[in-house]
Amino acid sequence: MNTVYVSDLDGTLLGDNAILSLLSKKVLHELLHQGLQFTVASARSVVSMQMMLKGLNLRLPVIEFNGAFISDLDSGRHEIINSICPSVVESIYKLILEFGCVPFVSSFNGREDCAYYKDVINEGMRWYLNDRLTSKDRRWRTIEDLMHSFSDQVVCLTVIGDAQQLLELQGAIIQKHGTTTETHLIENQYSPGWYWLTIHDCKATKDQAIRTLVENYGLQESEIVVFGDQINDIKMFKIADRAIAVANADAELKRYSSLVIGLNTEDSVVKYIRQDWSNKCAVKSDSDIR
Repeated sequence: MNTVYVSDLDGTLLGDNAILSLLSKKVLHELLHQGLQFTVASARSVVSMQMMLKGLNLRLPVIEFNGAFISDLDSGRHEIINSICPSVVESIYKLILEFGCVPFVSSFNGREDCAYYKDVINEGMRWYLNDRLTSKDRRWRTIEDLMHSFSDQVVCLTVIGDAQQLLELQGAIIQKHGTTTETHLIENQYSPGWYWLTIHDCKATKDQAIRTLVENYGLQESEIVVFGDQINDIKMFKIADRAIAVANADAELKRYSSLVIGLNTEDSVVKYIRQDWSNKCAVKSDSDIR
């Protein structure tokens, strides 16, 4: 049976510095050349992924924004776009303002990806903006009125703030739009103490994206092996044949795992894939000899 490997990025495939180590990049490059079916599923954008995964020849598309986009890594072209209904975007935006927050708006305008911002009201937001601008992320642009961005295909609203404040906002969004949206509340591991609430369309989940990818590429008979560390990985863990958590993973995610491996800082995902791939190649070789 063929195997498709899908890994989360931050806290899983990447080290704590948000960088793919030289060892992991070298091993993945070699295995991909041998025919490894591998891709990533992340809350990050393809622009960010292109910098981190530069030089890797991924034949499968990447899953970005937790499934809002399924995209070709090299070109950044979106094969699937799961955007939020414009009326829902407006309604949620009003709720965000009522809670004293301001979102970042991620979208596709028909030609290119955009990330809009207006007011930066806390250090958590400032950290994120500075991180993206320092990385020369071409999506970012200021706008006089965030509502003007709603004519784009909006794929994510990102609200950064205090945990309790965002928990209450999340509850209000779920109460009003729980059937049409998907929300995640996670602490930013690179800026501790600041929490991110991300709001997507209900179709923008990693499990649905993996199913779409498998179907579109004729991989329905393949074994699905996934790797993750956070609660936004739970849904893809539930559909996988093997769901593998890193040692530093959230305790809730580990409940859904079939195996816990080493830390993300120890190249544990790539080491597991290398061993698993080697075992499968050995079995195939024995079968061919017989």
